Amino acid sequence: MTTAERRSILCPSCGKLISRDEPSCPWCGTGRPGSWLKNNPFTRSVGSADRLVSLIITVNVVMYVVSLLISNRAPGHGGLFTALSPSQGSLFVLGSTGVVPIERYGRFWTLLSANYLHGGPLHLLFNMMALRQLLPLVAQEYGPWRMLAIYTLGGVAGYALSYAAGVGYTIGASAALCGLIGALLYYGKSRGGLYGQAVFKEVWGWVVGLFLFGIIVPGINNWGHGGGVLGGIILGCVLGYRERRAENLFHKFLALGCILASAAALALGLLSAYFTFAGAPIR
Repeated sequence: MTTAERRSILCPSCGKLISRDEPSCPWCGTGRPGSWLKNNPFTRSVGSADRLVSLIITVNVVMYVVSLLISNRAPGHGGLFTALSPSQGSLFVLGSTGVVPIERYGRFWTLLSANYLHGGPLHLLFNMMALRQLLPLVAQEYGPWRMLAIYTLGGVAGYALSYAAGVGYTIGASAALCGLIGALLYYGKSRGGLYGQAVFKEVWGWVVGLFLFGIIVPGINNWGHGGGVLGGIILGCVLGYRERRAENLFHKFLALGCILASAAALALGLLSAYFTFAGAPIR
C-alpha cells in the first residue's frame, strides 16, 4: 500500500474518496473530514445511508412481528383473516397515536412510536417498498444525518396535524414517508434545472397518488399525509441540502436526538405491552 493510499479516506458525509489531510471535502464541503470526531467507527456506521435504510426497515418489521405476537395472546384473536393483522389493543399498548392515546392517556411519545407500527402485511409491505425508494434519494441530496431528522420529525409533524384534526387512532410509516416527499419537493423546486425539475415531477406524482388513494380508500389518514408533506417542506428549507450547505455538527446532534427519542418511544411501547400482560398496564 502506498503512502497516498494510507492517507486516503471516505468522506464521512458523502462517502467519496478523498485525502485525510483535506481541510474540507472537495465534493460536499464537509469541514475537516479526516478528524476523529467525524471519521470514527460509530459515525461511519450510523452515517451510512444504506445501513440506516436497512435499520429503519428492520425496526418496522420487528415491531410488526411483536404486535402480531401480542395479538395472538389476546382472547378471541385469530382466524384466517386476522392472523396477520395486529389487534387494535396490541397496537395501542405498543404506541398507536391520535386523540384517544394522547388526550385520554397522556401518551405524547406515541407521536414517534406510531411511525413504526402497521396494521397488516400489505400496509407494512407498501410502506417499506416506498421507504426503500425514497430514503436513499433523500440521503443522496440531504445527507444521512438530515435524512434521519427529516424522516423522524416529518412523521411527528404529520401525526401532530392528525391529532389537531381530531383523528382518534392512527399508525404507519406513511406520515414519515410524506416528510421525505415534502423535503424532495422543496429540493426539486429550490434547485431547479433539468435534474431539479425531474425530481420535482417524480415526487409530485407520489403526492397525486397519495391524494387519490386517500380519497378512494376508506380509513386513510389524509391529515397525517398532509402534515408530513408540509413538515418535510419546512425541514428541507430550514436544514438545507448538500449543494447549498454541507452537513454539520448541528445536523448530527439533531439526528442523534431523533434516534434517542425514537428508541425511547419504542421502549416505552414495549414496556407498556409487557406490563399490560403482566397485569399492571402503564401509561
